[in-house]
Amino acid sequence: MEDDDVVMRVLIATGGAPHSDTAVRLGSRLAVQLAGSVTLLTVVKSESDHDRGIAVLQTAMGLLHEGVTAVATQVRYGHPAEEIVAEAQEGGYDLIVLGSRPQHDLVTRLLGSVARRVITHTACPVLVAKTEPAAMHNILICESGREPPLLERLTEQLPALLEPEIKITVLHVMSQIIAAPGVPEWQLHANAVELMAEHTPEGELLEHDVLLLTESQATPQAKVRHGLVVDEIVAEANSGVYDLVIIGAHTHTGAAWERLLLDDVSRSVVNQVAGAILVL
Repeated sequence: MEDDDVVMRVLIATGGAPHSDTAVRLGSRLAVQLAGSVTLLTVVKSESDHDRGIAVLQTAMGLLHEGVTAVATQVRYGHPAEEIVAEAQEGGYDLIVLGSRPQHDLVTRLLGSVARRVITHTACPVLVAKTEPAAMHNILICESGREPPLLERLTEQLPALLEPEIKITVLHVMSQIIAAPGVPEWQLHANAVELMAEHTPEGELLEHDVLLLTESQATPQAKVRHGLVVDEIVAEANSGVYDLVIIGAHTHTGAAWERLLLDDVSRSVVNQVAGAILVL
């Protein structure tokens, strides 16, 4: 952080269910890593449910990492996704952490989960804590090729995640479906080393990220997969290697079709990745 007096503010949403408990534990661990403060938020239907909200927050307090030193609590009334977004906007938080309920019922699949709706309606980074990894030793960053690169946004918004002992894999998916016109056939089958050696646009993106990570003392590697973007990201993310997956979603630039495509990709990835996933 550029200013030692600036404290990262982490908003952790909880409803008291097991998936929310996972969010509280993982979110508080990250708050310690980020040297940040924590606000625990629960949303209940109306003021008549206030006492139940207080009970949820008291339970969540007992789940916080012992290293958390600054904690606030908040009860809001209304729809969970709307109130989480409102709190995030009003409070100026640097990170939102929430769990993800398994989507077994038709209504949830049709209307969308709270996590996906929060991601769609806030510009703040959102961590969906589906699981609680024992440590953050391996991170997967999924670069889409958009500007600015995802790694630059991560470095600006949450630099404390790039610790020296962390191994970071930068992934780019080469898809024949969305490849630019005139891309040589060999590039659609090339690996990361070949793309970087030939200074293709994708190779330069990967090389840029590797150099940036080397400067931050993290341990980087570049990787390319070929196929459908969502399928390849999900396959890599669910390989069992990574403790955290980072994807991009928040953008207000580019053509409308590009924004819709990115939104569709991010929703599908969030839905299918089994572990903890951070959306920037």
